[in-house]
Amino acid sequence: MIERTLFSPDHEAFRDSFRRFMDQEIAPFHADWEEQGCVDREVWRKAGANGFLCMTMPEAYGGAGADKLYSVVQMEELGRAGFSGIGYGLHSEIVAPYLLHYGTEAQKAKYLPQLASGDMVGAIAMSEPAAGSDLQGIQSTALVQPDGSYRLNGSKTFITNGWHADLVIVVAKTNPAAGAKGTSLFLVERGMPGFEKGKRLKKLGLKAQDTSELFFDNVRVPADHLLGGEAQLHRGFIGLMEQLPWERLQIAIGAVAAAQAAIDWTVAYVKERKVFGQPVATFQNTRFTLAELQTGVQVARVFVDKCTELLVQDQLDTATASMAKYWCSDLQCKVMDECVQLFGGYGYMWEYPITRAYADARVQRIYGGTNEIMKEVITRAMGLGGR
Repeated sequence: MIERTLFSPDHEAFRDSFRRFMDQEIAPFHADWEEQGCVDREVWRKAGANGFLCMTMPEAYGGAGADKLYSVVQMEELGRAGFSGIGYGLHSEIVAPYLLHYGTEAQKAKYLPQLASGDMVGAIAMSEPAAGSDLQGIQSTALVQPDGSYRLNGSKTFITNGWHADLVIVVAKTNPAAGAKGTSLFLVERGMPGFEKGKRLKKLGLKAQDTSELFFDNVRVPADHLLGGEAQLHRGFIGLMEQLPWERLQIAIGAVAAAQAAIDWTVAYVKERKVFGQPVATFQNTRFTLAELQTGVQVARVFVDKCTELLVQDQLDTATASMAKYWCSDLQCKVMDECVQLFGGYGYMWEYPITRAYADARVQRIYGGTNEIMKEVITRAMGLGGR
């Protein structure tokens, strides 16, 4: 296999440290959390106490000032282990960067240290019942009031970390007549009158992830909760477009890690499982199938590592990130399907990691922008514009 050159010895030492944390604080409980429908809140505070949240944020705001490769290591390890209930990536590498890049100094000083410590859990509310990948189609509104505050109305769905969230970045129209150019981002805190959380959604996979509906009924949002203040009014869509490449690469990173883990589990299984008196691994179909899957994952990993290098250099463009997201999530689903087949009936049993990985994989082709949308983004970069 091609040797990876992305990580330094310090990154690998961090990998070992985070694996120990997972072994102690996540692995013994994750199955129970799947039954519960969410992780225990304490796993957030423990991660914060160990420095595993918001690592790439500046030290002045409670982070470690680390490079993004530390977060990549964390994403890989969670993906490898199948701990899909843990929403650290979205919290640390989507919510926190929005605050860092677009927030006012007061907003950064108030929220980032609490996110880094795990005292606050962060979420971002984009998708709505009638608007998923089409962010220009959101219907939630935040209209300015005579006292300078905003009145937020609308609903959001499929919100990762939604149940535990103490701070939600809400996408809303501040000038509905202006379309995308009338979109802004708001900081909504748990307990604001009119802000309610719906039920935890029951899903095909990601069963320990507290995905929820959120409702906003005449929520009074103070002017200082407009992300970035007046300078960012009506600029929310621009911010979303700037941050989506990193979000989509995160999906690709997790996809490759999960796919490699599935292959590793399957290789171990087919060596032990016997059919017609011989190990399943001795059949040519088994060996050729696994050879094809491993080749695909190796190709994907080299591409994703290169995309990650570009990200660190601030050179990752939207089309390339979209390629990584769609290709790797498609591959992940193919790998899971083929591996389940090699497990036979046991591949359909929930207690087997491959079964849970199969269920968890399917959403990867949907969230972060569906793979069909990814292909639209790519073709437009090729000069093949649609209507």
